[in-house]
Amino acid sequence: MAKTLGVGIIGCGNISAAYMRLAPLFRAIEVRACADVDMKAARARAAEFGIRALAVDQLLAADDVDIVVNLTIPAAHYEVSRRALDAGKHVYSEKPFVLSLKDGQDLARRAARKGLRVGSAPDTFLGGAHQFARHLIDSGAVGRITSGTAFVMSHGMEHWHPNPDFFFKPGAGPVLDIGPYYVTNLIQLIGPVRRVAAIASTPSPIRTITSQPRHGQKIKVETPTTIQALLEFESGATVILATSWDVWSHGHTNMELYGEEGTLHVPDPNFFGGTVRLTKAASPVARLPAFAHPFLVANEKHPLGMVANYRTAGLADMAQAIGEGRPHRCSLELALHAVDVMTSILKAGETGKWVTVSTTCQRPAPLTIRAAKALLRPPAGKAKPRAKRTRTAAKGR
Repeated sequence: MAKTLGVGIIGCGNISAAYMRLAPLFRAIEVRACADVDMKAARARAAEFGIRALAVDQLLAADDVDIVVNLTIPAAHYEVSRRALDAGKHVYSEKPFVLSLKDGQDLARRAARKGLRVGSAPDTFLGGAHQFARHLIDSGAVGRITSGTAFVMSHGMEHWHPNPDFFFKPGAGPVLDIGPYYVTNLIQLIGPVRRVAAIASTPSPIRTITSQPRHGQKIKVETPTTIQALLEFESGATVILATSWDVWSHGHTNMELYGEEGTLHVPDPNFFGGTVRLTKAASPVARLPAFAHPFLVANEKHPLGMVANYRTAGLADMAQAIGEGRPHRCSLELALHAVDVMTSILKAGETGKWVTVSTTCQRPAPLTIRAAKALLRPPAGKAKPRAKRTRTAAKGR
């Protein structure tokens, strides 16, 4: 049986609850401790999930912590990950991995010197819907991908997040906050990006918080909130990526990929599940092959209804990969290339010029049905649940 690696979480904000709640679904990992600069926040999370609350230095020194999960604000990602690597721990970071190519390359050197692994969210591309899309592309269902569109647009975070300030500071904005889901999924579906162009703007320099407990407070916007980008991939495909927090409503689908023999409609990369649709030439495909992927099974209530949520899958895959001596899918190379693409988009928006992306990466290995099942821990006292055999329709939007 593969060794279970101990996990320590640094950063006990909103997202930490999802990691702690979902980690028990997976083999190879066990959350044992958490830390935060605010010990009150750490103690509250620890009490909620039955783990230890530690100071940051204590967690980095803990003998039973093998992997540090970095859930701090983006501006602190590099420093916390650096300290974890220097302490001899593997690191898995929330997105964005880092805020500059230089910082990511430094972490890569530190990890290589110590023989440590570094991984990063997002892991939603491992979801059943996106792996189904990957399967269809790799099997030639739509032919060679030549172009596409991706839209990630809303009216910002100040309407629901209790402390939304950091979303509007350098290192955030829609490209670096939500963009990682879309850019990472495009890389795993199409391959690495060669160069980018963009137009960026900040329509509202001041935002008003309408969520609690800070309703009515103002936020100064310090990063572009509407960025229209064009990505040219090494394969020759070109994709329009529109990101904005200045849109109340729109009618675009999340992601469409246009192949020589058809069109693939890919659901929101911010989620693990959703409906994949396919057309062949001009005709809708009424019935697609069954794809019984475990990460298509709806397992959690959401305002949108029941959804498939398998966050920490990337962390579990990294832990399993350490034991098996294979590459992990949410790799440093993938995350660093995504950061390079996104920061290049922001640079292109500033300069008005094409920017060549300096890094590249291999597409991560697909997470097959069998590989996904191997990540999951059987429910205690129950037979393993059968994955829903999903055929997704192509007709209609």
